[in-house]
Amino acid sequence: MADSAFQEMFRQEFVRGFEKRQSLARRTVITETEINGNDATFLVADSGGASAVTRGINGDIPTRPDNLNQFTATLKEWHDVPERSNFNLYASQGEGRRIMQETSMAVINRKIDTDIHAALTTGTVTWGAAAVATLLLVTTAKTKLGNAFATEGDDVFALITPAFHGYLMGLNQFTSADYIQQQPFENISKSRAFNWYGVNWIVDAGLPGVGTSSSTCYMYNKNAIGHACDTEGLKTFVGYDEKNDKSWARCSTYMGSKLLQNSGVVKMLHDDSALS
Repeated sequence: MADSAFQEMFRQEFVRGFEKRQSLARRTVITETEINGNDATFLVADSGGASAVTRGINGDIPTRPDNLNQFTATLKEWHDVPERSNFNLYASQGEGRRIMQETSMAVINRKIDTDIHAALTTGTVTWGAAAVATLLLVTTAKTKLGNAFATEGDDVFALITPAFHGYLMGLNQFTSADYIQQQPFENISKSRAFNWYGVNWIVDAGLPGVGTSSSTCYMYNKNAIGHACDTEGLKTFVGYDEKNDKSWARCSTYMGSKLLQNSGVVKMLHDDSALS
């Protein structure tokens, strides 16, 4: 006969599983919330590379038009709706409704980044074949932006994989006090976003091909990508279906992204395989 009857205890506060929950790319691009129908139009304006002129022989100053180009991002609707029966919620561990609401937001945030990545991928400028990150290749990418006058201001960003970041850690120019003042090895847990070499770097494990021999990382100017989102249409709801005794959470958004200036995006095809 057993001399004890152990009681099984369950922790009610849930532990978040490992997954990407935030949008990392949205703050690195031009955003637009004024939507006409299902389209958002971005205007890119410049001089068209014009040169200064002198007064003509007739005494008039030659005129020219500005170079105006419109780019339209077409919005699509995106949703995520987890659903559970109330008996499931009653009998299960953890705060079920809160879990559904948080996971649906995470799904939409990942979709925002995927949408922006898709626009970045339409760029045609690269640093060459897939390779591990080196100072020469990073310099090549930044030089391509510089040659296109796309490195002005503090608007240059790079989205890189964890493996790309790992190779940066092997560069003296990235870690040595002879070159920098920050201490990346001591602050590695905080290095998801950091500034180095005049570029704002963001480590994103959600990039295309992460962990493979041909992942796609990007260095770009903020003004090269437009992202349209109906912020008023971004909704999160929690509801109850009385007929079927089910609870649900829904997160919805309408959005679209568009490449605005091809010369402002450099795709850095990276070999993650050795570190993954």
